Parts: sequence; structure tokens; C-alpha cells
Amino acid sequence: MKACVRGAAVAVIAAATAAALAACGDGGGNDSGEGNGPRIGVLLPDATTARWETNDRPLLDQQIKELCADCEVEHANAKSDVAIQQAQMDSMIAEGVDAIVLVAVDSRSLRPTVAKADEAGIPVIAYDRLAEGPISGYASFDGEEVGRLQGRALLRAMGDGAADKRIVMMNGDPSDPNAVSFKKGALSELEGKVEISKQYDTRQWRTEVAHMNMSGAISALGADNIDGVYAANDGLAAGSISALKANKVDPLPPITGQDAELGAVQRIVAGEQYMTVYKPFAPEASAGAALAVAAARNESLDRVAEDTVRTSTGSTVPAVLLTPVSVTVETIEDTLVKDGVYTIRQICTPQLDAACARAGLT
Repeated sequence: MKACVRGAAVAVIAAATAAALAACGDGGGNDSGEGNGPRIGVLLPDATTARWETNDRPLLDQQIKELCADCEVEHANAKSDVAIQQAQMDSMIAEGVDAIVLVAVDSRSLRPTVAKADEAGIPVIAYDRLAEGPISGYASFDGEEVGRLQGRALLRAMGDGAADKRIVMMNGDPSDPNAVSFKKGALSELEGKVEISKQYDTRQWRTEVAHMNMSGAISALGADNIDGVYAANDGLAAGSISALKANKVDPLPPITGQDAELGAVQRIVAGEQYMTVYKPFAPEASAGAALAVAAARNESLDRVAEDTVRTSTGSTVPAVLLTPVSVTVETIEDTLVKDGVYTIRQICTPQLDAACARAGLT
């Protein structure tokens, strides 16, 4: 992957929005009358990770409609099932949608279906995860930087003498290219600086699988021999924490995360999770929407994207690659609260009143 992150997210999205608005005004595609506007399919991977239905879906809807009022959006969620997502994509190809925004359940397995869309003249925008096959564009964050942020934070949390300390790595689903990037970035920070005692790949990013794997790690290593946990996202952090607490581990070791889920932010305030990685959903949705609208109207995606990415087919396609942000208890207010992701009232439930007061979240 060629990850050339350039400039601030705001500047990127401003350019993307302007280009897509211009595209909407060109009258291309199927924009010939009421109800005849471009149709854009949005294929989400699962309902396990909170962000897809809670954040990405409504934001993509909103951004597509703002850029192209007569565009129609069709949604589907694969519920972690590759066969279901293949069938959903086949259905959208048969319907003749004008573009597809795809978050692939399994990028390799979806490759033939992406090729089928390409043969039908339907551009596929890979969203958040780099799908395999002849995609037309890509909107996401720099995955290796996500892992680097997590690795650095874990080392910082463990303090001096990290080389003598042992960690467990709870990686994501290896069929997800993002999980591969997160792991690569994290290892670039952790290898040689800490002992990695156990590593697990977590199929379908399932919280309960992380719980099971962490229970196994505790049995194999002993609770006192786990000084830190690299968890690739907040769901895996939750599963790891529940296993540690079930085994009476107190205090908990520092644990990383990603996606800035509300439950994770509350765990950070409570001192159960050390950090999460915030990937601002609105800029990513704006980028994905702008690429999709431009593609649906047969406009050049180069007008929307400032970056490029090399695909599994060896071609280079336009991309918007945004910069992730590390969040700890000290920075919640200046990141998530400031950006309007959550209010202090949402974060600070009555059970967290004392912890919020200590964190200055009042």
C-alpha cells in the first residue's frame, strides 16, 4: 500500500466535496429526471463493530445526499457472512446500480465479485478496508499508523524497563487487510522492545473470541506475567478486559483499542482501558461519499482524491488516506468531545461521576 497522507483531513474533504458537487452539477449518469438519479449501493460487513450502523451508515447517507440530492442509496449488512455479502453484491450488480461502496467482510473472497462489478461497468469504492480486485477508489485511514500509535501508547503505558515485560497481542481478522496493516504498524514499534508472549488472530473481530483467547493466555502464562495487551480494536479490548476481570486480575495491565466506541471511552475514564484510536468518521464518510458520487456520475476520481493506493491487481487508483488520532484519558475532551462525537453527559454516567471528576470531565 502506498500510504501518502497529505495535509489535514479538513483540507482533503473540502477538496473532495467541491469536486463531487461539481460532478453532481454535470448532469451525467442517470440524472434525467425525478427518481432517475444515480443509485449507490453501500455494503457494510457486520453488526458486531458498533461503528458501521451507528456512525458510517448514517454519515454516508447524509454526505451522499448533500452532494447529490437525487442520488438513491441502497444498504445491506452482511452480518459477518462472506456468502451473504457476495449475494448482496450480486443483487446490486443485477439491479445495475451506478457505484458500490464496499466494506468487505473478506477481501480475498470478494475479489471475484468485485471483478464481476467491474465487468458490468460498476465502479467499486473500497471503504475503510482495501478490497481486492479491480476497485476504482479507496477511502480510509493509514492503517500502519494506527498500529504504530497503539504500539507507542502501550510502551509508554508500561513505562521504563519495557524490554523485561511481556505482552499479549490480540490482532484482528487476518482476512481484513486493515488488520494486517494494524499488526505490521504495531510490530514495528513493539518488536525488540518488549517480549511478545502470545499472539492471536481474531476471526471476524469477535469480542467473545478475544475473551476466550485471553483466558487461554492467562492459563498459559499466568495472570502476573501479562504486563500489557495489544488489542487491535475496542471490541477485542472489551473481550480481553472481561477475561482479565473474570480471572480476578487487579490492577489491569494497560490495554489498547481502536474506533473510539462509547463503551471504550468509558472504560478509559474508569481506568480499565488505556487508549483507543480515534478515526474521525465524518471525514472518512465525506471522502467515501465524494468518491462514490463522482464514480456514479462517471467523473474522474482524481479530482476528488489527493492520494493513490496500489491494488491487488497491480494498478494504482485514487485514494483519500486520513490521519488517525490517539486518545487517552487526558485527551478525551480535546478530541472526541471537541469534535462532537460524544458529550460529557453521554460519557459520564452516574457510575463514572468520580472517575470523570478525576479526569476533569465535568
